[in-house]
Amino acid sequence: MSLIITEECINCGACEGECPNEAISAAEDIYIIEAAKCTECLGFYDTQQCVDVCPVDCIPLDPDHPETREQLMAKYEQLHPGRPPEKLDSWQAPEK
Repeated sequence: MSLIITEECINCGACEGECPNEAISAAEDIYIIEAAKCTECLGFYDTQQCVDVCPVDCIPLDPDHPETREQLMAKYEQLHPGRPPEKLDSWQAPEK
């Protein structure tokens, strides 16, 4: 699944620069994650960087965009053609 930023967001911006896919951007009152670009950091990091830096814990899995590990990897390959993944075997899906 891709991730989503909930209404609890305090608009601090800590997450935006952490996204390797540039999927996070500022909206009017909160930040948003573009589901088409979110790979849950698969291919880059062991954990989801936006979740790790969020001070208010407002970035859960997006139930409207369920994806398997294989689908996330296909999205990574589409976003980064020809770039081999840096972290793949140690990547952990976030808890639901």
